Amino acid sequence: MTVSERKYVEVDPGVELYVQDVGSGDPIVFIPGFTFTTEVFTHQVEHFAKTNRVIVIDPRSHGRSSITLQGNDYVTHGADLAKVIDTLELKNVTLAGWSFGCLTVWEYLKQNGYDNVKSLIFIDMSPKALSTNDVEDWVEGPLNDIGAIYNTYLRNPAGQREFIKAYTTGVMVQREVSEDELNWLVEQSLKTPYYIAANLFASGMFSDYREEARIASETVPTLTVVAEHWSTTAIKFTQNVSPKSSIEVLGGHLMFWEHSDRFNELVDGFLSDKKFL
Repeated sequence: MTVSERKYVEVDPGVELYVQDVGSGDPIVFIPGFTFTTEVFTHQVEHFAKTNRVIVIDPRSHGRSSITLQGNDYVTHGADLAKVIDTLELKNVTLAGWSFGCLTVWEYLKQNGYDNVKSLIFIDMSPKALSTNDVEDWVEGPLNDIGAIYNTYLRNPAGQREFIKAYTTGVMVQREVSEDELNWLVEQSLKTPYYIAANLFASGMFSDYREEARIASETVPTLTVVAEHWSTTAIKFTQNVSPKSSIEVLGGHLMFWEHSDRFNELVDGFLSDKKFL
């Protein structure tokens, strides 16, 4: 990567976001999920930069962006995304969020509308992450389980490491990861301090963007990619909440990293479909 492809965008006084900006053409903006960084999208940058301008963001308090005690929530992350888009003068944008990065996209749309948006890609995230009843919705888990994660694991760096290791091997990746791969993924997460991770976790779990998801699917071409392990529930939920979204099923939660070729093919097909032009 050359120096010209590395940028910092100030989103608040003293708060800068690291942005990777590669290629030319209609822009695709990738936003990573909870505590992860631009690095997880390496295979997408390499592939899509051949045909598009590819922008990947480290959200505030992630990766190489500023660590700050303010704004570690998805309402602020949505506003931050708008400032990046405005600063880089991006037009005709495809927004691609992964996991909690989807919450950033829905919040951006809630605040800014669709005038500058060409299409949307939501990677394996329900617009309502938390279940408070016995209804079989597409959620991260029931309240008691989510509360246990917050109060047990996100209290110190050791707990955050343990949580990310378990989530990586149990949910994110289908195959057995090597020790080096696991350490690398955990290290990406730990660039966000545990006390900020806890704020982000709570903000994400208490979000409800079902209305934004519905409007999005009715307004611009939308692709939802869901992991295999909960695909039956996720498909049914998506068809109900955002019925006009296209839906694809692939791999685990980190499918775009583990199955990058297939994921990139799915996105290529979505972007090139004549009905979406």
